[in-house]
Amino acid sequence: MAELKEQLAPCAEEVRPIPPSVPRLRDSTAAATAERLCFAEDRAGPLPHLSGRAESPDPATLQGNIESYIGMTRVPTGLIGPLRINGLHANGDFYVPLATTEGALVASYSRGARLVTLSGGAACLTTVEQVQRAPGFKFETMGEAVQFASWAAGEFEQMREVASRKTRYGRLLEMRVQLQANLVYLILDYHTGDAAGQNMVTICTAAVCEYLMARTPVEPTYWVLESNMSGDKKATALSFFETRGRHTTAEVVVPRVLVEERLRSTPERIADFWRMGLVGAVQTGSIGASGHVANAVTALFLACGQDVACVSESSVALCRMEVTDAGDLYTSLTLPSLIVGSVGGGTRLGTASECLRILGCEGEGGGTKLAEITVALALAGEISIAGAMCAGEFALAHAALGRPNGHG
Repeated sequence: MAELKEQLAPCAEEVRPIPPSVPRLRDSTAAATAERLCFAEDRAGPLPHLSGRAESPDPATLQGNIESYIGMTRVPTGLIGPLRINGLHANGDFYVPLATTEGALVASYSRGARLVTLSGGAACLTTVEQVQRAPGFKFETMGEAVQFASWAAGEFEQMREVASRKTRYGRLLEMRVQLQANLVYLILDYHTGDAAGQNMVTICTAAVCEYLMARTPVEPTYWVLESNMSGDKKATALSFFETRGRHTTAEVVVPRVLVEERLRSTPERIADFWRMGLVGAVQTGSIGASGHVANAVTALFLACGQDVACVSESSVALCRMEVTDAGDLYTSLTLPSLIVGSVGGGTRLGTASECLRILGCEGEGGGTKLAEITVALALAGEISIAGAMCAGEFALAHAALGRPNGHG
């Protein structure tokens, strides 16, 4: 634990220089755009797809990503940073690409990232990595269901072996059995490596179910590959507590002077804002409590080729804002069901692979690193929006940046 604490906390005696910010943040001219592109390419290498220099992709290369292809949907992509992260997998200063059509969003995250960086960086930790698939089985009677459930529990090691034949990187970790009268639900937990893993767990579970059906002592009336208990593409209490994806947490202490100078507010005022928001979240039945985590998750998912529909579970979050004994602002954010990957899916497409390269997350070894960057980004956004609300600047920012030329 001492070693872990040392890795997460920035050294008090080490003062790391802060790298330059992305140039000309709010300048929309062609010259400023070219300057920012050069800034990114100096750090990540050529970016032909993001810059628009690359030719349109050969439709044949998109097989596995799209059917009935007609063209590409282009979403504007901005760059923020540096965002300093002191994580177990993400450690350093990062420039983060964000794809969005919402004016003021990139500017807000840029401000939050700057504030986190000036505060010494966000400590990040990923504790659980698992993705579920949950087949369901219907029997004539509860007795038959119990018989099947008891038998299936004893087949777990064989099920694990069957699943391993369908993937090079994934593995079946655990099985939980839920009995509801004559219905049996098997919740299968998989580790999916650097992939987000939805396709992986689907293919593995299909093989597991075929194995079970070939050997079961009692035939179900019917069965389905997914019984709606995995939490796939929806916010659920089960995923909030048990994790679907990567359970990732970040924290930062923002000195009072930075809150006052950069957010034009106080730690006490921001903590009050958070408490009011927590009560509002409870009253509306929210799973978790946060400000606008979905903005960070969606913009990063679009940029980096993630499954955007998984924003449903990935943006479920728990944010805390408190005043420390020293009078500073402590903020933490937990994303218990963050579905991200650095391989597979859309990560191989042109702009996505380039955005992952900007982050240093392209290919194998980047999955958990990407998760920690995501939670640190979302943490920065929570701080920035809280400051805007408390300083009375939220509507002003959207009036200035969220409309063409500032006009409605």
